[in-house]
Amino acid sequence: MRSDVEYSPVGEGLGMRDFWLYVWLRRVAVIATHVTGLGLTLVLSLLSRPGTSLFSWHPMCMSVAYCLCMTEGILLFSAEGSPFCFKSWKSKVRLHWFCQALVLIAAATGLWFIVASRNVSELPHLASWHSLLGMCTLSATVLQTACGIAVIFPKLLRLSCPSSRLKLYHATCGLVVYLFSTVTVMSAMFTDWFQATVKGVAWWAFLILPLFPALVVMSQITNAYLPRKKLTS
Repeated sequence: MRSDVEYSPVGEGLGMRDFWLYVWLRRVAVIATHVTGLGLTLVLSLLSRPGTSLFSWHPMCMSVAYCLCMTEGILLFSAEGSPFCFKSWKSKVRLHWFCQALVLIAAATGLWFIVASRNVSELPHLASWHSLLGMCTLSATVLQTACGIAVIFPKLLRLSCPSSRLKLYHATCGLVVYLFSTVTVMSAMFTDWFQATVKGVAWWAFLILPLFPALVVMSQITNAYLPRKKLTS
């Protein structure tokens, strides 16, 4: 059965000159997102000084999970600025699964360290907006993983939903998870640890910086899956 929704290719309706300008700007944005994700991960890891305490491993693990692995796992499907743009779709899917597996491992490790740290310090759990947002992000990540499994093994799970619709649900859930993780990272800038470590203009820069990868990821997903118009039957 023919789908009643048509998905718009990126850049449709632009003139040739405008199209290439659009592609060039997207390529620059994607490359900048790679740099931003890696930079945030390295800086947050250095600021936390891993090994100095149980807590010190938490920012490093979570930044590796969400700023680096999840970002790269999404951007590898980008046609602009991805080092894997010449790989086959099947290879990209396998790399995506590998990145998402690293997200789960790093996030679970980071969760263990913060729980252990607060237990040792005899501090209450889920006592801040950052911790509550973090739990929402982790829960959404687990649900998103389940959604990804459904996309890969629909026959094994005996799902009647069309594959195209499952992929749309998976992409939409992925966007929600990424936006959740962005808000969680930004809320970390308001914690006592970060405010004691970073001050002034640098603090504002760290607060705003996570928004850039979120905008690029949101643009990539919506351009790939946003319905353009209804087709006449």
